[in-house]
Order: sequence, then C-alpha cells, then structure tokens
Amino acid sequence: MALFSHPEFDQHETVSYFHDAETGLHAIIAVHNTHLGKGLGGCRMWPYASEADALTDVLRLSRGMTYKAALAGLPQGGGKSVIIGDPRQDKTPALMRAMGRAVERMNGAYVVAEDSGTSVADIRIMAEETRHVGGLADAKSVAAGRTGDPSPATARGTFIGLQAAVRHQLGRDELKGLKVAIQGVGNVGYRLAKHLHEAGAQLWVTDLYAPAVERCVGELGATAVAMDEIHALDVDVFAPCALGAILNDVTIPQIKARVVAGAANNQLAVPVVHGAALSERGILYAPDYCINAGGIIDIYYEGPAYHAPIVEAHLQRIGETLTQIFERAARESRPTHEIADRMAEEIFRKA
Repeated sequence: MALFSHPEFDQHETVSYFHDAETGLHAIIAVHNTHLGKGLGGCRMWPYASEADALTDVLRLSRGMTYKAALAGLPQGGGKSVIIGDPRQDKTPALMRAMGRAVERMNGAYVVAEDSGTSVADIRIMAEETRHVGGLADAKSVAAGRTGDPSPATARGTFIGLQAAVRHQLGRDELKGLKVAIQGVGNVGYRLAKHLHEAGAQLWVTDLYAPAVERCVGELGATAVAMDEIHALDVDVFAPCALGAILNDVTIPQIKARVVAGAANNQLAVPVVHGAALSERGILYAPDYCINAGGIIDIYYEGPAYHAPIVEAHLQRIGETLTQIFERAARESRPTHEIADRMAEEIFRKA
C-alpha cells in the first residue's frame, strides 16, 4: 500500500503498523509533527472496511492533531492511532495491553489517549504496558470526582465555539429557541446536547446507536431523526459529532443551516473542495480541529495541580480563536478552514 503518494500523506514523521498474533491486534500509529512537542492523540477503534480506510483515517486524524494543538496554544505535536475492529465485539483487555506495547515501541514520540471506540478504562489497561499515556486522572483527582475522560471538556469547548459561530453569523448571543441538529450523540454529542438544552435550544438528534437517541429524546426533549436526514433539516446550526467526511458533494447542497459547528474530526471530505463549497453557499463553518480542542486542553492540565477555573479559561479561548478565524476569513474573502490552517502553520512551523 502506497504511503508517500497517499493523498492524505502530509510530511508525516512516522507511520507504523502493528500486529499481535495472540490477540489479533491490527493497528496503525501515525505521528504527523513533533515541532511543538510529543505527538499526542487518541486511539480510535473502528470496524474499518479495509486497511486502506484505516490508513486514510489515521493520516487525516494525526495531521488534525498537529493543527489542533497549535491553535489551542499547547506545547504538543500531533499523533493518532487506530485499531481495526469492532469495539463492541472485538475489544478485550489482552488486546488493549497489546496496543499498549505498540505505543511503548514508539519510544515516547506518541502519547495515547481515549477516542471513539476506546475509553479511559482502556487507556488504563494500555498503561500497564506503556508510560506514554494521556488523560488519566491521578488518585487525588479521582477522589475529587474526576475520571480523566476528556469528553466533557470536548463538549464544553464545542459549545463555546458554537456560541461564537452563532454570534458571528446570526448576530445573537442568546441560544434560547435556536434550532440545532446534532449528528451523533455519544459521549461528546450527548453532553453538547445537554449544554444546548440548558441554554434553551431546540434539538434534533440522530445516532447509529438507538439507545443514545432515546436518551436525548427522553431527557432533553429532542426529536429523533433518521441518519440520512439530519444534515438537511431546516435548522440554524448543524452540529456533526460522529465520524468524519459528512460535509461532501452530496450533503453540502442539501444543508439549510447557516452554521456548521460540531465536534467530529475531519468533517470536510476534501477540505480544498468542500470548505470552499460551504463558503460559496454562505454557510459559516467552524473548523473542526479548532472547535473540538477541549479534550486535549483538559488532558494537558490533568494531574495533581488540575484547577478547573484555569481549564475553563483556556476553553473560553476556543471561542476567541474561532472569532479571529471568522473575522479574518471575512476580511480576506477566504474559507474559514484555509484561515485556520494558515494560523496553525504560522505557529508550529516556526517552532
């Protein structure tokens, strides 16, 4: 399988394949850039249709982590890992330990954390085999009620970013009555829905996992929608919080929302094409790796000295950074994703 000519290869420093015969582990770890620090990024477990799909995903995700850390003002690089398999059927403690050994072989260039298909509990098992883990609360933090799960901070940061986008595009500070369609209501999407519900927004939700949708309907008064309809609803905001590439040739012409602001990674199927397409339609896009940076911000501060007000202040900067992106994009008549890329590159390429 070609790597250097792969369309998603972006001067990645390291791409490593790992296999463990005893557990059946098939994993890829990609480190994109370590100019600002070690390549931190989550471990995603997903039943990819092919090895090629897994490679594409890990290349895109690791690159996004470099840009995410830079815009978040963190001394970290970008990395990511993927395990090929169904997390509901194939995950075992032995498999997680094998993944921990794979991370350890990277000699510290990559720091693993939880992601879609993995949990803090899984990372704790990996930590039995490697020192290079992130997002694990220490004993004192656990006693204080923290778990190390970055999902709450990711959701909080996304909510702050969504507020900034609504303020810029719709000219409103209050979210009461705002119509929001959320695609994916897992750990992050559900928490984002709670923030929006508490702010008085009206919600439409969808997810592949029916109980997740039922929880939002029962607890938050949300309306359930089919997966293939959520993006086309007549709402104010479309919030993608599932897997990537939802903004593509098929969906963009159908989007009625004036704002796209969600927590999913790699929302633009082909950034240069679909970022421009959103801009041409007058839809404000909140670059995903900027708006969903709350998780890595939270992980950065994890430890005995964790102080919630400091983390909250850093999360608020997500809205400030997005506002800078929106204003610069308007001044220069360029898509927001291009502006975000340039701002991030100005940071990590100088490091």
